[in-house]
Amino acid sequence: MDQYIGKMLDNRYEILERIGMGGMAVVYKAKCHRLNRLVAIKILKSDLAQDADFRRRFNAESQAVAQLSHPNIVSVYDVSKGGDIEYIVMELIDGITLKQYMEKRGRLNWRESLHFITQIMRGLSHAHSRGIVHRDIKPQNIMVLRDGSVKVADFGIACLENSAQTLTQEALGSVHYISPEQARGDRTDARSDIYSAGVVLYEMLAGRLPFEGDSAVSVAIQHLSSIPLAPREINPEIPEQLELICMKAMAPNIDLRYSSAEEMILDLETFRKNPDTNLDFEMKDLRPEEVDEPTMKLRTSGAHGGSIAVSHRSTPVRERERRWDYDDYDPPEPVVSKGRVALVVVACLLALALAGVLFRSILGSFQPAAPEQYAVPNVLGQTLESAGELAEIKGIFTLTQQNETIYSNDFAPGEIAKQEPAAGETRKGDSLEIKVWISAGQETGNMLNLKDRSMAEVTVMMQDLKKKFNLTIEEGEREYSDEVTKGHVISFEPAEGSVLKDGDTVRVVLSKGPQPVQVISVTGIDLDLAKSLLQVGGLEIGEVTSEPSTEVRAGLIIRQDPSTGEVAPGTKINVVVSDGPEEGEGDIMTYGLTIPLPADRDSAVLQIFQDADCLLNEPVDCRPGSYFILLEGTGTAHITVYIDGELFRDEDISFGT
Repeated sequence: MDQYIGKMLDNRYEILERIGMGGMAVVYKAKCHRLNRLVAIKILKSDLAQDADFRRRFNAESQAVAQLSHPNIVSVYDVSKGGDIEYIVMELIDGITLKQYMEKRGRLNWRESLHFITQIMRGLSHAHSRGIVHRDIKPQNIMVLRDGSVKVADFGIACLENSAQTLTQEALGSVHYISPEQARGDRTDARSDIYSAGVVLYEMLAGRLPFEGDSAVSVAIQHLSSIPLAPREINPEIPEQLELICMKAMAPNIDLRYSSAEEMILDLETFRKNPDTNLDFEMKDLRPEEVDEPTMKLRTSGAHGGSIAVSHRSTPVRERERRWDYDDYDPPEPVVSKGRVALVVVACLLALALAGVLFRSILGSFQPAAPEQYAVPNVLGQTLESAGELAEIKGIFTLTQQNETIYSNDFAPGEIAKQEPAAGETRKGDSLEIKVWISAGQETGNMLNLKDRSMAEVTVMMQDLKKKFNLTIEEGEREYSDEVTKGHVISFEPAEGSVLKDGDTVRVVLSKGPQPVQVISVTGIDLDLAKSLLQVGGLEIGEVTSEPSTEVRAGLIIRQDPSTGEVAPGTKINVVVSDGPEEGEGDIMTYGLTIPLPADRDSAVLQIFQDADCLLNEPVDCRPGSYFILLEGTGTAHITVYIDGELFRDEDISFGT
């Protein structure tokens, strides 16, 4: 049974099961009891954990990677040590590797390949902007989630795994994706990740790797000296412009490659919007110029054919054979030439001059020697241990670490961020000292909870963080909310507790208050019905007054305030109710006719006839739900109503009822 399963790390992480294994570490599923969530824990193998220098670099680089925060990068939550166990705590991904996905699906169609490579490049762009180069981009380090999104994994491990820049047998899985400069052992930068991403895109499009071989060295040689088959020659369905993007990313000449992930993303987005677009380069622009170097020697070193170097000779070396005809050869008689005599004289004069120099040197050695001067070397960006191993430091300078904390955007945690005296100054004498300050990395802060705060409160709360980290606070489009007061924050990002870094943007969404409702007409109906209709529409009856009316029957509503428009939910509608005609007024009576309107349309043509008279023939708004009209007359009348030409009502009415 695995020795770690069931073990508790730092009295916090309970290891549940093993979920993976690599060349450097074993990955376990674990539960964080402090935050009550499942995580992935990567534990270094014991042989690597015993190397103090490896542990130091592992912690320094993993701490830097833990600062990355991007949807397309697997999050690193913690880097810690429990007893003699070095481990990192990461986001637990519910998915499979891109390699496993391709093995199940085979060759991917170009649209799916475009979807995946764009997300990979966005993750790399974020990492490169923080000065972190992955150096081991391959499908095994890309996770595919159930929703189709991807996350780039193993940043910290990859940085360390490739720091030696050699190709061992353990690198056999990665050598298919390494850049030519990595194979040569040259310095790598962000463009090396772009090359590897290009190989991943090639494999998705073509369903095969650009270079195959029996050993890591043979594959690396092909990266250095061969041009892969164009993807369209394998799969003609691949769009030409996407093939160009892939081949530019894989250009063996680093200067012909994309200079940044953002540049490649721009071409990918341009192609995605218009697959028929023409990019500003062609296949011939990606080929290096021909160089007349007929001989190329590939040199390997190390027990496993580790690093690979390439050397060139401008002309071939040819062995020349000389033939001597010994039958015709007569040896010359010895002759003492004048040239030989002159040579002897010159040699004697040189010997005398050398003796004079030695004599003066011996005399000078008895004089007191002046103190030797030394130029102060540049140790910025070095760790304390690596700086101490520099030839310009050893035996000359002593490095003294200062206790003051230095935050730096330019130097990773553990690197020297400041030195005194400065590089280039001269010092003489013995026991020379260079004071150094170690970087604590980029200064960070945590996002505050802005929920239900006004913008004035947000400004005050974020004042210190905004000034400290040069934050930008953006206000997004306002939204309706029944819970949050108008003008207060509904939502914000980054989330509360997220790590803030220099130059970050904080986005807040403010409330527009409850969504307004449409005022409905209640004139011509009795008070009880009006109350019910208003409640259904989210409104209430307000002040009720009455007055005499010869036009509206007693008990019916004469008018309302407000009568139309949009108002906040719960608004009170004031109404005036009819007391009927005053005593002695005319015999003309009224009849309030309320016509329900169809709910399946916004407007309808309404026609109302009283006896032979057309009282109404026009479109009306159906959203209030009903239409009211006050009819006048005496005795009885015949009413006919049409909605959109269809008979809706046909009946006799009695005035005064």
